[in-house]
Amino acid sequence: MPRYVIGDIQGCFTQLQSLLTKISFAPEKDELWFCGDLIARGPDSLATLRFVRSLGNKAKVVLGNHDLHFLACVFGFAQVDARDNLQELLQAPDLSELVQWLQQQPLMHFEQEQQLLLVHAGLAPSWELDQALVAAAQVSKVLKHQPEQLFAAMYGNTPALWPEVQTEEESWRFTINSCTRMRFCLANGALELKEKRHPDKVVNLTPWYLFWQQRPHPQIFFGHWASLMGHSPVAGIHALDTGCVWGNYLTAYCIETTQRYSVSD
Repeated sequence: MPRYVIGDIQGCFTQLQSLLTKISFAPEKDELWFCGDLIARGPDSLATLRFVRSLGNKAKVVLGNHDLHFLACVFGFAQVDARDNLQELLQAPDLSELVQWLQQQPLMHFEQEQQLLLVHAGLAPSWELDQALVAAAQVSKVLKHQPEQLFAAMYGNTPALWPEVQTEEESWRFTINSCTRMRFCLANGALELKEKRHPDKVVNLTPWYLFWQQRPHPQIFFGHWASLMGHSPVAGIHALDTGCVWGNYLTAYCIETTQRYSVSD
């Protein structure tokens, strides 16, 4: 069964369909893994959500920062970013069904036997894998059953290290920041959540994946970081966001063949 990991779609539904044509996607035999940020700044978030939801168990989805921010807006804990293109989605007759479906999606998808980890942003250096999986599962549980409590605590940049977590709310916030917002860390592994540029243009910060270069880790598939243009120098850590919404490419990676496929506008 071929499994294709797809980078950030951000509502670029036309490019998604072109990519699926390129890989000859057949739902009866293939599986799609989505790195999060299904929606936001592209032209057709509504069609994208409806399509991915229609795939049922043929799709594995993790939530990205834009997906979570959208949910926080729906629940009244945030305002829609003026740069996002979400009005059609917010006015859709099936909005409640799409929101409920998004609430069921995890922050991490992990396949133990083959050691495959799907996450939007990455795996924080101050975590062990088992800690990350437990923390992400706890956030997913709260998102399903007590979303208001989660969104009330979600925004903020602290704590920056897992050992600094003291409360349940701080655990949720650190986990969400690690799974959906992180790119760089300080030398001690603390999250730095403002810098977005390519690592070649940044000094005194280290990309999160370099901390795992000398540590055992599963194969990690992540999106979120468009300026990387799909390149991670660490073996077994695969960057999939190639900036489709910014006029570049939408990319899929086949786990079974290790081949990449990309389409542009």
